[in-house]
Amino acid sequence: MTSSTGSQRALDQQVFDEWPIELRALFDGAALASKVGFTASLLTTDASGTHLRTSLLGIGELYAPDSRTLCIALWPQSRATQAIARNGRAALTFVFDEAFYQVQLALTRVNADEAELACFAGAIESGESQRVPYARLTSGITFELGAGKDAVLERWAQQVEWLKKAAGGAAAGR
Repeated sequence: MTSSTGSQRALDQQVFDEWPIELRALFDGAALASKVGFTASLLTTDASGTHLRTSLLGIGELYAPDSRTLCIALWPQSRATQAIARNGRAALTFVFDEAFYQVQLALTRVNADEAELACFAGAIESGESQRVPYARLTSGITFELGAGKDAVLERWAQQVEWLKKAAGGAAAGR
C-alpha cells in the first residue's frame, strides 16, 4: 500500500450553472458521426418518487441551443418522458474529458413540429464536474453503432433538427 499526500488525493470539483465551452461544443448538434459512442445517463424518478430510473441517451438526443439550456429527445411512451412530464426534473450524468459530470435540470415539454419524439427543454439548475489527479476517467458508458449505422446517424440528424426547432419555440415563449 502506498501513501499519498493530500494534494495527490485532492478532488478537483467545478460547479457551474451554464455549459462550459467544451460541453457547448459537444452538445452543438454538429459532427454527430465524430461523437458516436458518447452516452449520457438521464436519471428520473418513478411515479412514487422513491425509485430512480436511468435512460441512456446518445449524442443525437441532446442539443444545447445556448449556455444555460439542454434540449432532450425521448421516446414518447418512455418512463423518462412520463416522469419528466409529471415532475419536470431530471439529472444528466456523463464522462467527458477525464471528468465525471452531473447536471440537475428543470425541464418543460416543448413542441417540435413533425417530431416523432417527445422534446424537452431544460434549464441548468446546477452542474458539477469532478476529477482526481490519481485516476483518469477514460470513458463512461460507451457504445458502437453496428449494422444500420448510416440510418442511425440520419435519424439522429433529424432528431437534432427537431430539438433545434423545439429550442427555438421554447426561446420564443420566454
